Amino acid sequence: MMLTVEQPGVLSTVQDIGRTGWRHLGVARAGALDPDAARLANRLVGNPADAAVLEFTLIGPTLWLDAPTTIALCGAEADVVHTDAGGTRTLIGAGRPVGLPPGSLRIGRLRRGIRGWLAVKGGLRTPEMLGSRSTDLRGGFGGHAGRALARGDALQLGPGDAVPRTQVRQPRWWVEFDPLPGDTMIVRFVPLPHADGIARQLASRPWRVDARSNRQGLRLQGEPLPVPAGDIVSAAVAPGTIQLPPDGQPIVLLADAQTTGGYRRLGHVVASDLPRLAQAGPGTGLHWIAVDTDTGASLRRARLAQWRRLEYLLDERLRSMPDG
Repeated sequence: MMLTVEQPGVLSTVQDIGRTGWRHLGVARAGALDPDAARLANRLVGNPADAAVLEFTLIGPTLWLDAPTTIALCGAEADVVHTDAGGTRTLIGAGRPVGLPPGSLRIGRLRRGIRGWLAVKGGLRTPEMLGSRSTDLRGGFGGHAGRALARGDALQLGPGDAVPRTQVRQPRWWVEFDPLPGDTMIVRFVPLPHADGIARQLASRPWRVDARSNRQGLRLQGEPLPVPAGDIVSAAVAPGTIQLPPDGQPIVLLADAQTTGGYRRLGHVVASDLPRLAQAGPGTGLHWIAVDTDTGASLRRARLAQWRRLEYLLDERLRSMPDG
């Protein structure tokens, strides 16, 4: 089975849940900016949680699938249309397993968020590099040739559906894990002790997402924060670290973040809130709330419990679906 790119969209890359165990050598984690959305899409089609998916930004791709398969879409809203070999067009829903005959799948402009994830039964079988199929755009490796997809690219897929299929099959139900954002998002973070005063100012001011943001970091726009004088020694950073560059406009590091940085650090986004920042597009308002480490850990446990409940309910629903 092959997936061929007819139109690549704005930024479509192969990602899984990330590349771990190599940060001591300067290798970024990469992976889906919202790994929970990628896990959900994979579960809907029966893939392992770490199977490779397609992440797309702002405008999705148009893809040709040459054999029957099952897909699932998670993330921001979009108009998604499947066109079979006979020209029959079908609107495809998100958050559910959708059985498709061979044909073209067009994912349009994204709404209420800027990113989506597509899982295909069997996963995207790009070569593993350092234990992951994720694309590291800064390093230029992994995924498909270490870059965003382009027209004409062909990706091998794992085993699809054994039964022939001549029409689209999709259930009426759907699931979602995180609500899609509105104009403003609430983000909780744990301030570093040495930056507590500046962190309070971060939480007291309105901020918006800068259009220069990317998979490496979310840049903020607002009244500049005070930057203490003097140089600092580079220190370890990770996805979720909040940095303060000399212009006083904070940066939240994301999945493609470097492993060390020379900017001052203000704190760290709590693990339960970091995946939601994948949908924070240019102009989105961010309201920051400072919490302590115990609260951050409690929020993480609550998110894990929510995920386990969803897994249980979803597995029950999937078992009740007819084959084919």
